[in-house]
Amino acid sequence: MFDFLDADWFIIGLEVVFLSFITYDAWKYYKTKKREYIVNIVLALGFAFWVLYPFYTKYYRWEDKDRDALRQACLGEHNSTYCSCIDNMIFKTYDMQSFKLLDKRTDKDFLEFLQESEKECFESSWF
Repeated sequence: MFDFLDADWFIIGLEVVFLSFITYDAWKYYKTKKREYIVNIVLALGFAFWVLYPFYTKYYRWEDKDRDALRQACLGEHNSTYCSCIDNMIFKTYDMQSFKLLDKRTDKDFLEFLQESEKECFESSWF
């Protein structure tokens, strides 16, 4: 039901919304010099950090050597287009520790994730 929460367009949309709130409050503060706009800016920055931080931690917890090892293992079985798309989906969805603990051959959720990712990667889109 809430699959859109992991979509890139949703995260970018959140960033635009927060930046517009901050820009508007900065402009209003510049015009009026009222303290309430500084409070709004601080609250918007805090809320943006609180909301957006979980989206980025999964991706950035992967070390380069682990990313390369996953790509090399995938390239042994599939082509580069498939591997780059699936690997990006894995990096966004799983952090490194939880991915290592998965039983990739029998875990139902992971196999379902792979099927959905393959559909999303190779569906003809209008972009």
